[in-house]
Amino acid sequence: MLEMKNVTKIFGDFKALDDLSLHVPQGSVYGLVGPNGAGKTTVIRHLTGIYQPDSGSVTVGGQPVWNDPAVKERIGYISDEIFYFPAATLEDMHQFYRQMFEPFDEALYQKLKEIFPLPAGPIRRFSKGMQKQAAFHLTLAARPEVMILDEPVDGLDPVMRRQVMSLILDQVAERGTTVLISSHNLRELEDVCDHVGIMDHGKMLMEKSLADMQGGTVKLQIVGDAPAGFEILHESRSGRLNTYILRGGCQEVRDRCEAMDPAYFDVLPLSLEEIFIYELGGVNYEVKKSVL
Repeated sequence: MLEMKNVTKIFGDFKALDDLSLHVPQGSVYGLVGPNGAGKTTVIRHLTGIYQPDSGSVTVGGQPVWNDPAVKERIGYISDEIFYFPAATLEDMHQFYRQMFEPFDEALYQKLKEIFPLPAGPIRRFSKGMQKQAAFHLTLAARPEVMILDEPVDGLDPVMRRQVMSLILDQVAERGTTVLISSHNLRELEDVCDHVGIMDHGKMLMEKSLADMQGGTVKLQIVGDAPAGFEILHESRSGRLNTYILRGGCQEVRDRCEAMDPAYFDVLPLSLEEIFIYELGGVNYEVKKSVL
């Protein structure tokens, strides 16, 4: 549904995207993650048609997104920094969205206002969390085919974060909406995403379904050495117990350990946060100890 093929974008002497490819399947929830400066916002601005690639292609539903208003009308975008017209109230933006998006789901908009009420007055005076709520009221009621969300729950309290994520998943289940979420909150992404892309320095390091990603890297705790033949991403020791992060399948690692018959071992799946840390550790993002 969303696709970037071999996209390069250069600003002056800085290469923001370096031959990057990205594939977001129809009806999926895709988590785009990476350290600060990895190029996530640049990716989003290409997918929403704000930037034109220097080379490569960017398409939504097979159609180039750059300079095509009809394609852009299919996209709902909520940025990290919310922008509204300077003196606009929520009702002003409501009327604006009704004219811009057809069909606009008036019943859903009114229901969201009732469930998550917001104060009167200019939106610019709202807290950041309330501005995010306003953006979701308007964007969800516009019924986009694609939702692109940059740090969508930043500024929201824990209860509202859960409610917003539930609303997003409802759109996917009921309408087959395709969703791309860029966020630093990997624990929340793990709860909602079925595909993940890990970026660094403008490149896509890894792009897989979450199940495949978690099934291909494991944590082994063992008394003794790790079995041979597996790539070791990280290792540590505490007394007799060694902990290894291995690239390999859980059952394969377990079978090899059982054959070694150690005094103790356990094979554990990794969280998305752990996968992110150890994958980036391979490209010099390992957490380093400092002595003050």
